[in-house]
Amino acid sequence: MAFENLDELAKREISEHEPKLRKYVSLLSAANEMARLTGPSDEETLWNEHILDCAMMLPLTPDKGRAIDVGTGGGLPGIVLAICRPDLEVTLLDSITRKCAQVEKICAVLGLRNAKTVCARSEAYAGDHLEKFNLVTARAVTAAGVLAELLAPFAKTRGKIIAFKGPRVAEELETVGNKWKQLGLSSPKLTPYDLGEKKRFFLIWEKTGQVPKGIPRRPGMAEKFPWYLK
Repeated sequence: MAFENLDELAKREISEHEPKLRKYVSLLSAANEMARLTGPSDEETLWNEHILDCAMMLPLTPDKGRAIDVGTGGGLPGIVLAICRPDLEVTLLDSITRKCAQVEKICAVLGLRNAKTVCARSEAYAGDHLEKFNLVTARAVTAAGVLAELLAPFAKTRGKIIAFKGPRVAEELETVGNKWKQLGLSSPKLTPYDLGEKKRFFLIWEKTGQVPKGIPRRPGMAEKFPWYLK
């Protein structure tokens, strides 16, 4: 299926789930005052810059299976995914305790039985949940090369990894070159979309094989010693 009409497909999904998404925005705005879950706190900005952005991913995601949102922060995009994909089991992973506590409360108020919050470093959690997820996603986490190492261990073979990226994504990909197969990943696909006047991209990998022995590494190693510079 082609996704040239990504915007129209996303709008359809937003319309179907808007009441619950609006309630999430209200809860996120209140929680943001206490735990700094995301940048802005006013509801209209949260809706326009965060909910609409996350919703653009929906046409690219499965209806069922298991998904994990790595570095979920205030639940973006994981809670949007859980609201709009009720048959998808969504894990919301973050390493900051105060954020996890607020996200867990938000999920409880929203009645999201298909979402669970986990407070752990991604490297540690991946070691115990190696290749268990059909969909792995991350938004505003780190550069593509480092991010690929953090996300690849979670994905099942033939699973999908989707990262939200800005205009510098081409530079990030150039740094790695064509070495993605070393992580058991396909070459990445860039899917552009517009968020208002901003040009954004989805960076999408397919998991083509198992991650190599030694991945995931200890926390912090991916940033200090990039795998693609070996």
